[in-house]
Order: sequence, then C-alpha cells, then structure tokens
Amino acid sequence: MRWVRFAILVLVVTLLNAGNALNIISVGSTNIRPDLLLVLLLFIGVSCEVNEAIFASFIIGFASDISGATMGPYMLSFGVFGTVISQMRRVVIMKHMTHQAVATLILGLITVGLAEFLAALKLGSGTSNVLSVVVGTSVYSALAGPFVWMVFAAMGAWIGISGKPYGRPPGR
Repeated sequence: MRWVRFAILVLVVTLLNAGNALNIISVGSTNIRPDLLLVLLLFIGVSCEVNEAIFASFIIGFASDISGATMGPYMLSFGVFGTVISQMRRVVIMKHMTHQAVATLILGLITVGLAEFLAALKLGSGTSNVLSVVVGTSVYSALAGPFVWMVFAAMGAWIGISGKPYGRPPGR
C-alpha cells in the first residue's frame, strides 16, 4: 500500500465526514448522514493484506475520532473490528452490492454502537438519541455504501491495492 496516498484519501474522506458537504443529503432533525469512514474501513478490511488492514483500521478510527467530539472510542472500535474484518476476509465475499450493504449495516451497528457506548462511558453522560443516531447512521451508510465502495475501488490502484475483495482461495 502506498501510505502517503492512503493518508491523503483518509484526509479527504475525514474532511467530507466532518464538514458540511454531507449535510445536503442528511436526514431528519438529528442530522443523520452516511459515515464514509465506515465504508472505507470495510473496503480496506477486505481489500488489503491483513497487516496493512489492521494498521489502516486504527488510522481510520483515529480520523473518525478527529472528526468527532471525543478522542479514543472510534479508534478503538474501528481498530478492533477492522482487525476482525481483515481476518474474516477469506470467509466473507464482498463481490455484490447487497453483500457490501449488509456488511456495512452490521459493521455500522457494531462499531458505531460500541464507539458511542465508550464515548458515553468516557464523558459520563449519554445523549437521548443515541439509538436513533446509531441505527440511522448504519442504515444510511449501508444504503450509500456500495456506491461509495465503487469510488474507493476505482481509487484502489492509486493507493496501491487491487480494489477487489479477497474471497475464498481457489480450489476450496
């Protein structure tokens, strides 16, 4: 992987996540919008070698923490579940848009839910709409994820990965 180019991609996606550009497509009064870093986490987890995916998962989690209010919860959550995804990439095949959407939904529910729980523990108080934010962000990310995945796949060669999800090895 070309790490400088990957860092530029993460920076651009982080700025999109943190900025007002995605507010154009936000839904509801709670400002629910897709989490592009979540889709990038899944894409990198299934498209890179295991060691690269683990390191990149923590970087993506750190970027998500930078764009949020607290430091730590997303880095821990994204790092742990990015590692799990990279280990499961030979079992889970992500060739179809449906598989990408379902995986994004499940990953979103788990990682965003865990990160919000850890943030509530860290801050000592929770917000009243955490469940709607977690579910809404996960569902919206799952709907937008396969289309964003195509953009990341097109940029895969630029950052030094094939962009094609690993699946079962031939002959198994």
